[in-house]
Amino acid sequence: MKITQQHIPCESCGSSDAKCIYEDGHGYCFSCSEYFPIEGQDVISEETYSYEYLSWRGINKSTYQKFGVKTKINAEGKPISIGFDYPNSSTKVRQRDQKAFHWENANGKAGLFGRNVFSAGNGKYITITEGELDALTIHQLLGTPVVSVQSASSARNDCALERSFLSTYDRIYLCFDNDEAGRRATEEVARLFDFNKVYHVKLGKHKDANDYLQHGDGEELKQLWLNAKKYLPDWIVSTNAEFEKILLEPVRHGIAWPFPTLNYMTYGIRTGESVLLTAQEGVGKTEIMHAVEHQILRATNDNVGAIFLEEPKKRHLQSLAGIEVKRPVHLPDCGIEPREVYSALTNLIRRDDRLYVYSHFGSDDPDVFLDAIRILAGQYACRYIFFDHVGMAVSGLGGEDERKALDYIVTRLEMMVKELNFALLFVSHVNDMGQTRGSRMISKIADIRIDATRDITADDRLTRNTTRLTISKNRFCGRTGPAGNLVFDPVTYTLSEELGYIPANDNELPLEAVA
Repeated sequence: MKITQQHIPCESCGSSDAKCIYEDGHGYCFSCSEYFPIEGQDVISEETYSYEYLSWRGINKSTYQKFGVKTKINAEGKPISIGFDYPNSSTKVRQRDQKAFHWENANGKAGLFGRNVFSAGNGKYITITEGELDALTIHQLLGTPVVSVQSASSARNDCALERSFLSTYDRIYLCFDNDEAGRRATEEVARLFDFNKVYHVKLGKHKDANDYLQHGDGEELKQLWLNAKKYLPDWIVSTNAEFEKILLEPVRHGIAWPFPTLNYMTYGIRTGESVLLTAQEGVGKTEIMHAVEHQILRATNDNVGAIFLEEPKKRHLQSLAGIEVKRPVHLPDCGIEPREVYSALTNLIRRDDRLYVYSHFGSDDPDVFLDAIRILAGQYACRYIFFDHVGMAVSGLGGEDERKALDYIVTRLEMMVKELNFALLFVSHVNDMGQTRGSRMISKIADIRIDATRDITADDRLTRNTTRLTISKNRFCGRTGPAGNLVFDPVTYTLSEELGYIPANDNELPLEAVA
């Protein structure tokens, strides 16, 4: 139902802009959840109402009873509304004679309708619908667990709130409305889960599941569910209109690296791509990753995921704060108080729920690791994810099992990077021949490979503190070769480029190759 007036004062709670008026004349306040009846309409006192389980819209009494959905009946015996209880005690109330809703005991984290009816892993399959009546319909037809989001617009957040519960099922069926909002919700929710377990119930004849039941097409809906295929995003395009949309997108420049030569060589860091940093132990890969992470936190407002398996959370946060103040704040003689370190970190991050730090997983199961990455990119909307280093994820396996696990992880990671459109910057050790340890596939899947070398035993201090970068793979623009020298300052504990790349002629791009 359309809103005719919005952001107006509420006489109930005093809010200056939380009330709205709908086209039929009733009002609702999103601050205090007060429902305002149509002007001139008699309001019957609560004592005259009764509540019963009643069949309605093709759904039988026993189904309503299982989900605790009661109908409100006035003193004359007329059903006037139906209430859908959510797990956190919020109730979504729908009028029986018109499609109008309001909330009682509204809570911003109401979650999924039906969540309290089924326990985790209660069966192999669970279905997610866009409406409560659709959920009741699916359960009545199939008898399998089913839940509903509050609306298409809240679908992603509703499912993210209950992601752990939903993930206990082998298959997750998405049965959203057959309209643009429903298709968009399907895409957003599918990204929260491993695509191998997500199935798409494509509705055709009717808009939603309950419409099938009301029109006597319940058996057809059941067959649509039984024949549902694994969900796949719209990866194939074939029309000129689709080609035009793709080609008219501006040429992508990425977020700038903290080092000028890398900007010239790569055009920056872009989402939808993976960057592999390789080196032998002790060269300083982690410090390079810290510098890049600091740059992204400083230059963007995007969420960042940090997975440093060999580094405690405290040391990681100290590194970021140290770059901010240009001091080794993790050392006992740094001369900076812990409160100053905390202030520097918060100045860099700027808001809660922006930097997500994972230090370990406690498992050698590749799927546990991949699921954590999907949570960071899908649920927490991290557009940049740092992972140091990939070999640690399965280091307890050893031998052929480790190689297979690494092949599996990096292949799935590259698919996830493209599917969820985030930038992955990850690290791998190399052997004396420059090959990535544990699996050759690590290097093959990366869009860009940067190799770091340093003479850690050199007599000359400058040489000992200089890391040389070389790009050995670059799918985006093909530029490979020397990519700058990074000098480590032991006083400030920061890296800076010794000398940027000098173009060979005037036709080459300048160092500022990032928009």
